[in-house]
Amino acid sequence: MSNPESKPFIATLPGVVLACLAACFLWGSAFPCVKIGYELFAVDAADVPSILAFAGTRFVIAGLMVVAGMSVARRRAFVPERRDLPAIGTLSLFQTVLQYVLFYVGLANCAGVTSSILEASNSFLCVLLAALVFRFERLTGRKVLGCLVGFAGVVLVNVTGESGGFSFTLAGEGMVLASTLAAATSSNLAKRFSRDHDPVLLSGWQFVLGGAIMLAVGLAAGGHVAPADAANPLPALALLAYLGFISAAAYSLWSLALAANPVSRVAVFGFMNPVFGVLLSAVLLGETDVVSPAVAVAALVLVSLGIVIVNRPEKD
Repeated sequence: MSNPESKPFIATLPGVVLACLAACFLWGSAFPCVKIGYELFAVDAADVPSILAFAGTRFVIAGLMVVAGMSVARRRAFVPERRDLPAIGTLSLFQTVLQYVLFYVGLANCAGVTSSILEASNSFLCVLLAALVFRFERLTGRKVLGCLVGFAGVVLVNVTGESGGFSFTLAGEGMVLASTLAAATSSNLAKRFSRDHDPVLLSGWQFVLGGAIMLAVGLAAGGHVAPADAANPLPALALLAYLGFISAAAYSLWSLALAANPVSRVAVFGFMNPVFGVLLSAVLLGETDVVSPAVAVAALVLVSLGIVIVNRPEKD
């Protein structure tokens, strides 16, 4: 029998709060940093091969950071066993290849502020998939209500966008929404696989595999990954390294949190992604007129309220 007092720190309330908020801040900073990266590497929104090559490079770097860091920490090679390979392959398909092919293409065709709030639907999709598909927990009326309230915030930011009307394109917002479905699936897969596999090992190596696939496809299709300013490549390379660090650190923390806690308990913190994304996009990109402050606040309030409703304990 396990002693409640022997729980790892990340399974306690302070531990899961710290881990998830740190991960969400990193992910929130990815929205503006990816767009800045497109400029520093001269990646055009229509140049899908270069977008894939850029993303693939970032994720290979992320995976190698995890592998190198854990190899040093554990004083042995942090490599998978044969039994880990199917889990790594499946996770890389959803968590890296599908999620980020869709995300990078979508982000290139819509504003960072809009995409960051659309990503909030990931939290509700996680809860729905956990209950209806993966059967980790029960779907209740309160959780359904919370999903509807929260998704209302996602809709609000689109019907009052730049043009003042319904703003939705398959190449932009549609791709970002599809990427959130892949992300929600990957979160539930990570929870399931963590029963029999090291979650950090899976996180690191799925990045290496998925990133290598994206990089190879992008380069084969004519993409490029090179700083636009060849005379001063340091800012571009530093940003690429930071983007790799975002994925390495955030997904490792998130995977550990999922392994030690119920899916819904971790998913509740997903609303901080758009909060950080909106704030950092406004500061770093100057995107203050894409969505009015009042609409952004109202959307984030609805998203936050929905997640609070979803995660309130049921009364017997």
